[in-house]
Amino acid sequence: MVMSQYGDLRDNPLPYAIWGEEFIDPEARQQMDNAMRLPVSIAGALMPDAHVGYGLPIGGVLAVEDAVIPYAVGVDIACRMRLSLYRESPILINQKIGQFRKALMEQTRFGAGKKWARHERVSHPVLDDPDWDSTRFLRSLHQTAVEQLGTSGSGNHFVEWGAFRLEADQPDLGLEHGEYLALLSHSGSRGVGYQIASTYSKQAMLLHQELDKTIRHLAWLSLETHIGQEYWIAMNLAGRFAAANHEVIHQRVAKAIGLKPILSLENHHNFAWKERFPAPPGYQQGEREVIVHRKGATPAGKGVLGIIPGSMGDPGYLVRGRGLIESLNSASHGAGRAMSRRQAAETITKTERDRYLQARGVTLLGGGLDEAPQAYKPIEQVMAAQRELVDLLGQFRPMLVRMTHEAGND
Repeated sequence: MVMSQYGDLRDNPLPYAIWGEEFIDPEARQQMDNAMRLPVSIAGALMPDAHVGYGLPIGGVLAVEDAVIPYAVGVDIACRMRLSLYRESPILINQKIGQFRKALMEQTRFGAGKKWARHERVSHPVLDDPDWDSTRFLRSLHQTAVEQLGTSGSGNHFVEWGAFRLEADQPDLGLEHGEYLALLSHSGSRGVGYQIASTYSKQAMLLHQELDKTIRHLAWLSLETHIGQEYWIAMNLAGRFAAANHEVIHQRVAKAIGLKPILSLENHHNFAWKERFPAPPGYQQGEREVIVHRKGATPAGKGVLGIIPGSMGDPGYLVRGRGLIESLNSASHGAGRAMSRRQAAETITKTERDRYLQARGVTLLGGGLDEAPQAYKPIEQVMAAQRELVDLLGQFRPMLVRMTHEAGND
């Protein structure tokens, strides 16, 4: 019998499907087990890029009933990928490497707390969104949004030029098979999302002080409460801000080179969606609305387009979801870490990293050793492990990669 959301933790976790189990460490499995013991949990799945996170593991997908879990959404709310394609050949990057490099260095800002100077800021309709005025708290975040619109975070966030190869004609996208110049970015809702996550996670934990410390980060907010509705509004606003953030980044960088995209695609993770799924055992049969949290997992409903990147030196992929219910219509959001940041920084040398990049024709602007390709699982193995989740449409090969500097200064 499935317990109500007002019951105690289950003695045993609900079963959940796993892809790429051989790539997933026991601690990430334990985190997912903990999530499946929550009284609000209904179903879950673990993607092949899964590794340890806070609360829900990165690569974890969790469906719950009438509630939302701020830490299962994550700190960087609505972190996303955006891919823009251009008619020009990627050969142009090497022909005008100085111009492409200058565009990335001058038209992006990277790092925690980084923002544009007043004279460098741009306007965007998202800054006039009425939800900024829905609560005093969101009003207090508006200035942060104004200052950080069009910037990127630290860690694994990037903006990179590269070559995109489409394997077959895609009439629905208006594209013929072949190779295109491409711009790919990974970033999220910056300080706005961080403040929302921190504030409402604390509220959720205060409401569930009975939870053991090992599971406290999975404290939830009922969507039937005022605080739950507040978070839902704030989360969705952060999602719109993150989308605008990428739009501005792509506009600034491409404009500096004089390029106009023929197509832009995007998807996000670190979010919660209201979706309908077949009712699990213990409920009346038929479809049921649930709240699906994808912590570092890509939406992969039937026909849904997604972008799954590798590392700074490895390819990424444009995919089309196959809509597998057992995965909760999800796929991985990347290769996933094989080493912690500390382990990578202590074991991978700069020479090893740079040789890896040089062999693949990648020029790196910034980027710490904690983000070296060797710190990640092989993307080809991760993609092979989720063949039943997505179809591959094309491959992106990075050539000029911009990340935060190693020292954390930009």
